[in-house]
Amino acid sequence: MDLLIEILSWFFIVLGSLLLLIGSFGLIRLPDFWARMHASSVSDTGGVLFVLIGMMLQSGSVLVFIKLLVIGVFILISSPTASHAIANAAFVNLGYNRKKKG
Repeated sequence: MDLLIEILSWFFIVLGSLLLLIGSFGLIRLPDFWARMHASSVSDTGGVLFVLIGMMLQSGSVLVFIKLLVIGVFILISSPTASHAIANAAFVNLGYNRKKKG
């Protein structure tokens, strides 16, 4: 049973690390702000959550598991909210929501 938990935890840690790596490549390679914003926000949230799941499986105590779970819930709520706020500020600042005259 310990071997199965060990394999699963490392699977989630490696999967999360790969998602974060792919997101960083997208942040460098994609052409405009909106595509970069999408790549960074989606891969950041998913990658960190997978790494946290792997760490939860590695943790030995219930207290550490609960702390990691609280961190995961906080990231699940705050990361998309922050990405939306940044995208909305860019949208308003660039003037996309203004009505055209004439």
